[in-house]
Amino acid sequence: MRQASSIRGFTLIELMAVVAIVGVLMAIAAPGWHSFKNRQALNVAQQEVLGAMRESQKKAIHHRRKWQTSFRKQGGRVQWATHSVGEVPLDGSWQTLPRNVQLDRETTLHRSKGVRSVQFDHRGNVHGRLGRLALSLREGGSMKRCVEISTLLGVMRSEETQAQKGKRTSCA
Repeated sequence: MRQASSIRGFTLIELMAVVAIVGVLMAIAAPGWHSFKNRQALNVAQQEVLGAMRESQKKAIHHRRKWQTSFRKQGGRVQWATHSVGEVPLDGSWQTLPRNVQLDRETTLHRSKGVRSVQFDHRGNVHGRLGRLALSLREGGSMKRCVEISTLLGVMRSEETQAQKGKRTSCA
């Protein structure tokens, strides 16, 4: 009876083997998971930006006056707001992009007093110059996501890039 109870359970060596296997699997999976999370953060930010610009375009048509989407950096985070031209958005109306996302230096939208913006007239056409909003990761990675206003009619398209060895990434 005593012998039967002593063979139940796991030995210390078996437990150490299981812990070692789990540790190796985690070490293999962690970089992929981190890359996946960064890619998702950029995708979410790109969709938010594209949605905000389309919202301004629709509001410009609906209200029959100029509307704009503005982008700023506040407290180390990128924020956006949609509002009519000439109106200063209240602090509560700014939306924040994911934490690890930043405006990339390839951003070419009009800049005034530290705020980047794109304006749409009462017909939904771009008022002013065309441009691009480029997003990249603040920490590590060479992925970029862009939203390009490509025609005066207000056509917007989204792009993504992934750096290849020895080449600089850019949204084109």
